[in-house]
Amino acid sequence: MKVDIPYDKDGKQIVEISDEIDISFLEANDVEIQNEKETIAKAINNPIKSKSLKEFLKDTKDVLVIVNDATRPTPTEKVLDSIYDDLNKVDYKFIIATGAHRGPTEEEFIQIFGSYYSKIKENIIVHDARKADEMVYLGDSSNGTPMYVHKASAAAHKIIIISSVEPHYFAGYTGGRKSFLPGIAGYDTIEANHKLALNPAAKPLALDGNPVHEDMIDAIKTVKQDIFSIMTVLDKNHNIYATTAGHIHDSFIEATKKANEIFAAPLKEKVDIVVSVVKFPQDIDLYQAQKGLENAKLALKKDGIIILVAQCRDGIGSQTFADLLRSCQTPEETLEKIKGSYVLGYHKAGKIAEITTWAQIWAVTDIEPGLLPGLFITPFDSVQKAIDKAIEQKGKNATILFLMDGGLIVPMV
Repeated sequence: MKVDIPYDKDGKQIVEISDEIDISFLEANDVEIQNEKETIAKAINNPIKSKSLKEFLKDTKDVLVIVNDATRPTPTEKVLDSIYDDLNKVDYKFIIATGAHRGPTEEEFIQIFGSYYSKIKENIIVHDARKADEMVYLGDSSNGTPMYVHKASAAAHKIIIISSVEPHYFAGYTGGRKSFLPGIAGYDTIEANHKLALNPAAKPLALDGNPVHEDMIDAIKTVKQDIFSIMTVLDKNHNIYATTAGHIHDSFIEATKKANEIFAAPLKEKVDIVVSVVKFPQDIDLYQAQKGLENAKLALKKDGIIILVAQCRDGIGSQTFADLLRSCQTPEETLEKIKGSYVLGYHKAGKIAEITTWAQIWAVTDIEPGLLPGLFITPFDSVQKAIDKAIEQKGKNATILFLMDGGLIVPMV
C-alpha cells in the first residue's frame, strides 16, 4: 500500500507498507459544507443572546477586533468579507492575539488578513505579552490568576472577536475566552493559567471540571466592555462548516458542539504505532506540533511508538520547555522538577515527559536531528524510515494508525 503523508504547506512524503501489515486511518469526520458566505452571514444576523452586529456597532465610539495569529487556521479574511463594510463605518483597530508566541512575519500577516491587509495595516497592533508596560491590570480570577491584558482592550469602547473553535489538548477547545487569555494577556497571566494544564482534568474536549477553561472563564469576567464574538468551525480541508456569533461564551459553547461533529473521531481499539501528521499551520514549530503527540497518545497502546510528522519550519519554538527536558537525564526527573517550580512552557515539557514514561516518541521534522534526542525524541529523516524501523521493532503483527490531522483529531476509543 502507498500512503501520501502531507508535509509542509503544499508538499508530501509517500510511504509504502506491506499489505500484510494491519493499517487503519483516522481522519476528521466528513460533514456537508454549505455556502460559506451565507453560513457566516446567517450567524452574524442571528446572534446568540446579543444584538445584531449592525445594532452592536450603531452607537460605537471605537472598536477593537481581536484576531488569531498564524498558528491557527481561522478564516479571518472570509469573516471580514461579511463585516468589513459595517466595521469601516466606525473607528477600529485590530490586535493579533499572539499569546506568548512571536509576532507575525509579513507573509503571515497576509495569511491572516488576505486582501484586507493593505487596507488595514496601519490599524494593526501586535500583542507582545512580555511588554509589561503595554498591559493593564483588571483583577484576579478566583484561582488567583492576575488578569493583565493589552491596554488597547481596556481603552476600546467595544470589542469584536474573530476566532475558530477546535479541540485543544489542555483547554478543551480553542476559541471564545482564549482570545483574551492567553490571546492578549500578559506573560505572568498566561503563566499562571497554563500552570493548570498539568492537572489531569485539563484535556481535549473537556470543559466541565477543566481548571484551565474555568480559570479562563473566571478571568475574562474582569473584562467590562460589550463583546461581539464570531466563532468559526472548519472541516478537515479548512472549509467553514459552521459559524456562531453573539455572546462570547454562548456562541463558543454552540461552536464546540459543531467541532465535536468533526473532530471527535471514533476508534475501535488502541494500536501499537500511531503516525501523527500535524498539518499547516500547526506544524510551525515543535512547541505547536506537540498537540499531535497529545492526541496520538489517546490511540496508543502501552510501550507503543508515536511517529510525529511535522515540518517545524521555525524549529523547536519556545526554548523554555526544551531547556528543561535537556537538563534532565530521565522523563521522571523532568516531572519531578516541574513539581518544584513552574515556568511558562514547562507544561509542554511535562506532557512530552509523561508520554515517554510509557511509550516512545519518534519524529520526522526539519529540525536539526541532533537537537531532538535531548528532548527524549528520536529523529528520522523520512516517514518511510521511521515506519520501517517501527515495524522492525514491534513486529509484523503490529497495528498502525495514521492520524491524518494529529493536531486536531481526538481519537475516541
